[in-house]
Amino acid sequence: MTKLITSLQNPLIKNILLLEEKPRERKNQNLIIIEGLREIRLAILSGFTVTTILYCPELIPNAELDSLLSHSMSSFELIEIPREIFNKMAYRKDSGGVIALANPKRILFRDIKLSNNPLLLVLESVEKPGNLGAILRTADSANLDGVIICDPQTDIYNPNAIRASIGCIFTMPVVTCTSEHTILWLKNNKIHSFATALTATQFYHDVDFRQPSAIIMGSEANGLSKTWLDEADDLIKIPMMGKIDSMNVSASAAVVVYEAMRQRNFNF
Repeated sequence: MTKLITSLQNPLIKNILLLEEKPRERKNQNLIIIEGLREIRLAILSGFTVTTILYCPELIPNAELDSLLSHSMSSFELIEIPREIFNKMAYRKDSGGVIALANPKRILFRDIKLSNNPLLLVLESVEKPGNLGAILRTADSANLDGVIICDPQTDIYNPNAIRASIGCIFTMPVVTCTSEHTILWLKNNKIHSFATALTATQFYHDVDFRQPSAIIMGSEANGLSKTWLDEADDLIKIPMMGKIDSMNVSASAAVVVYEAMRQRNFNF
């Protein structure tokens, strides 16, 4: 049965606004916020448990809402809200018309189903949700085996990361762990690690990505840690022809990932 909420002072609405702002609350309540029809559908299809769906009938057609609800395999609370409450909660006003609460999933290494010739992306100490989301879009478009986030400095289910990824955070395994555990896992699986570093002597387009490979990217502020610089199988860099010595990390990831894909003839 559909419930109706018409007040911004409703405890659920106030809690959702709190969840949007506070990573600690998302962790303590084991809840994430997903905005948008496509994003919620991808989460449901990827096995995330949706607990609550709030929708604005002025902004989402009945047919689209019914189609979304038909994909869910678990029970959830369905709540109708007016436009002013939706716009208070939504990042994109007057768009989409639907917001969901869901339980996050903790993905482990064993959840990564490696292909015969795996290609993975490893991010160390990623800080900005927007960059993380953009990188996940690249990873999805290249159909990587997975993304590993070492020692993250941001909540991977930050609403901005989900929005920036347009739901790609739900389409592939995203593992969070320490750099040390990742290095050991890569070595045990005989996956060659290519770490991007300004101190590298070889360019990214001169190495062989046709073997099982992991591309390692550091933070924009500090680059990769000494652990990765010492333990990676190869250090690589992107040629810099201008006045600065770095690119946005999401752009750098796309450049190197698609060079690997080109070498593989866009096949795995």
